[in-house]
This record gives sequence, structure tokens and C-alpha cells, in this order.
Amino acid sequence: MYTIENKTFDEIRIGDSRTLTRTLTKEDIDIFAVASGDMNPTHFGVGVSGGKPLGHGMWIGVLLSNIFGSKLPGAGAVYKSQNLLFHKMVELGETLTLTVTVTGKNEKDKTIQFDCLCTNQDGVTLATGTAEIFAPKEKIEPQVLPPRMARISRQHWVFDALIDRCQEIDPVTVAVCHPCDRVSLEGAVQAAERGLIRPILVGPEADIKAAAEKNDLDIKGYEILSTNHAVASAEQAVALCRAGKAEALMKGSLHTDEMMHAVAQRETGLRTGRRISHVFIMDVPAYDRMLLITDAAINIYPSLDDKVDIVKNAIDLAQVLEVAEPKIAILSAVETVYPKIASTLEAAALCKMADRGQIKGAILDGPLAFDNAISAEAAEIKGIKSQVAGKADIMLVPDLEAGNMLAKQLAYLANAEMAGIVLGARVPIILTSRADSARARLASSAAAVLLAHARRVGSQKKMTGGGH
Repeated sequence: MYTIENKTFDEIRIGDSRTLTRTLTKEDIDIFAVASGDMNPTHFGVGVSGGKPLGHGMWIGVLLSNIFGSKLPGAGAVYKSQNLLFHKMVELGETLTLTVTVTGKNEKDKTIQFDCLCTNQDGVTLATGTAEIFAPKEKIEPQVLPPRMARISRQHWVFDALIDRCQEIDPVTVAVCHPCDRVSLEGAVQAAERGLIRPILVGPEADIKAAAEKNDLDIKGYEILSTNHAVASAEQAVALCRAGKAEALMKGSLHTDEMMHAVAQRETGLRTGRRISHVFIMDVPAYDRMLLITDAAINIYPSLDDKVDIVKNAIDLAQVLEVAEPKIAILSAVETVYPKIASTLEAAALCKMADRGQIKGAILDGPLAFDNAISAEAAEIKGIKSQVAGKADIMLVPDLEAGNMLAKQLAYLANAEMAGIVLGARVPIILTSRADSARARLASSAAAVLLAHARRVGSQKKMTGGGH
């Protein structure tokens, strides 16, 4: 859930600052047009050179209002004035970073003065301005955004919350495996610029530098470990993680199989006692919570033993992502145990294993058909009494094909965003796709940072005799 707190007038100091990053999507343009009534064809690509839709200028003002109302001062803040100067139009697909900085305080009327800056992904200034905000006088208890508000607004919030959580955590050293094209190198650079990671770029040095130069990416401050080819890149990146010189691994422009082959090597890889598995972290606007889908990328036809590890990996991730006791829906085509459908038998076995303490830290239910997993009403109509129905945090799919189709259907038909992480190895593995947005790549990195930090804290507790 999205928690809103506040800082009172007395708590705010000159120089305090907050930022917000948002990519302009077609949905943003549509929603703003409907809410404001501004249906200027320019915003839909009509009558514009090149036919590219342009964002509403005051969308920047709305994002600034977001910062003031939810970040600084937060709950209780009220606008007194806003002044904006627009330097460049906002184009569809641009990623905006908005920064507000406290420049003054007025004791008489309890207002705070802010400088406002909006830049795009290339550092180009889109808007500047000032704002005066009446700051709250009293501290309030943290307020949680009601699920229905998030659903009605149809805004993505999961990834922003993950990235924001990393702002107070030290960056994690990440071995970036073979980043020899724009997408993979840009993902690492963006995560580094946001303070999430310290990248070690592992791959042919000439190819990495050529990709950086071609795409205007500054990599001068990053360590490069040169290799001759993709297989060598995978071996060296894995070796860095195995030696403890990197706390996470990020896939670059090589094939997933090439990297995972190095990861899975018994003597030189990153295997543990757990089965390695993949989790999609989903932000589905029509669903009132973060949703994890597993396994949709690694295990093709997992056995019951495999699914035990897949479930445990997902539970570990959910708890790191602050879902204390995740609810797991074990999916099948039907909601009853049917001997001819193996996934229903495995679902029943997993639930009984949870009852007997073989799987801990979560509430399991299954078999559940997809409608029962996400809709309490559908489950009630079918007479299913379940703690999970309509509240699933994790969906365990029968096999890779079902999981992959489910995740991509949500992405392309329900406007969901998805980030990817591989678990069960010695370090978290950031597995991104060429089709991923910049925010999805950052969210994948943020999840790896949170996992690495949790492992670091866990190791320190063991060393000091805690955590029993």
C-alpha cells in the first residue's frame, strides 16, 4: 500500500528536497484530457509535426502537486501559489524528473517557498518555477491510500514505491553481464544515476565503450572488466558474485541461457540448496495490490519438489517487499482437486505441506482458478471459502507457459507493468527484457537492492549472534 506521512512547518528546513520520476504514457494523456476537459487534438498527435502526441503542460503542475501532497510537506499541505515557466513541450514516452527544494519559510502565515525544476531523461529542462505551500502545523499518523482510490485513479504506484524505498539504502555493487547494447547499458547507467547500484561492467571493453558513445551514455566513472565474448562475460560476472565482490547480477545483451548456464554450474556457479526460479513483480492498475507471478521464465514444467522451492523463493521476496504474510493462490484451470489435472493434486499437496509447517511464512490456497484468485465475489458465487480469494499477493502458476502468457496478457491487455528478478541463487539476478520501460528496469534493480540489503542485514545478525 502507498503510505502518506507529513512534515510540519517546524520540521521543514531550508534546503530540504524531494523528487518524483514519471514517464508520460498515453493513459496519462487520456486521463488528464478527460479530467480537465482539454481535448486539444495536439495532445493526441493531430496537427503536430511528426504526429507525436504531446503532454498537457499542466500535467507537470499535477506532478508537482503530487510531491507537495504526498512527499513534502505531505498530508495537510495546501497550495497558496504556483508559478511555472515552460521551456519545452513534453512528448509521449519522455521520463520526467521533478525536484522541489525549500528556499524559504514565512513564520507569519506558515507557508513554505519552493523552487521547482522539471527535466527529462536527457537532462533537458522542461519547466522551472516557484511555489508557496501552507505547511501542516500538526503531525499526523501515517495515512494509507485506500485500495479503491488507487483502482479508480488507474495509476501505477508499485514501482515508484519500490524505488523510493531504496533512497535511504546504500547502493549495491552489481556485476552487469555483457552490456553491449543501448538497452542493457542504459538500464545499468540509469540505476547507477538513481543511486541504486554501483555497476561493474563485464564484457568486451571496446564494445561497451562503443555502445556508450553511440547512445550518449556517460560510463567514465564505472569499472570495466574486459572479456572476449558473451560466455566469458557470464563466467566473469558470476565469479565476481561468487567471490563476494558483487552482491547482485544483472543480465546484459547476451542470451538468458548463456548467463544462466554460468549461474547453474555446480562448482563455479551461484547455486544454493534451493531451486532457482523467476518472479514477475506486477503493477496492475485494476488490482489493489502488488502481484507476484512465479515461475514464468526459468522452470518449464516444475515438479512438486520444484514448486516447493519456487514458493519459498517467492515468500522470501514478498517479505522483503514488506508483505509480512503473503497470500498465495496456486492456480489451475479448476478450483477442485481433479486427478486427471496434475496441477490440482500438486496444489492440494502444497497446501497440506503449509498446514504441516513444511512451508512457512505465508497463507496458501489452491487449486484456484484465476477468477477465484483475484475476485472474492467469484469465489463466493462458487461457494469457495478462502483467505486468499480476491487478496492474492502471489500467484503460483502450473508451468512456464501459463505464467508467461498470464504476465504478458496483464501487461498488454490490462496496462500492467512488470519487473523481473531471479531468486534461489547466492545473489539476486536482475533479468530484464528489451521491451521493459525505464521504470520497470529501475524496479527490477530496486528489488535486487532490497534483497541484497536484507541478506546483508541477515548476515550481520548471524555474526553477532542474533536472528535466532
